[in-house]
Amino acid sequence: MGHVNNAVYLKWVQEAVVDYWSTVAPPSAVAAHLWVAMKHEITYLKPTFLQDNVVAEVIAEKVQGARAFFRTVLRRGDDVLSEIQSTWCCLDAASLRPARLARDIVARFLPPSA
Repeated sequence: MGHVNNAVYLKWVQEAVVDYWSTVAPPSAVAAHLWVAMKHEITYLKPTFLQDNVVAEVIAEKVQGARAFFRTVLRRGDDVLSEIQSTWCCLDAASLRPARLARDIVARFLPPSA
């Protein structure tokens, strides 16, 4: 049908969330932690094609233990193409075990609680 498939959406989401983490977190935290996707829920709003210039906006919604919850919005210009809710597990890079992030790291990408 000419539009991208689920694998492409998931690749874009993974790249966007990992890039977001690498941009927001300090280099020491990036080096010490890895992220593994646990769940993605994609809501498709408009078809997306390989030639489209797609921009991803990542919003960190909450952190609970070693899990982080993100919303990724994919856009083509002003058009919202899809919204993806995803759950990720933070791992210690050395042990590969789930790891909680320090509060000062979490504060870098979550808004202050009201």
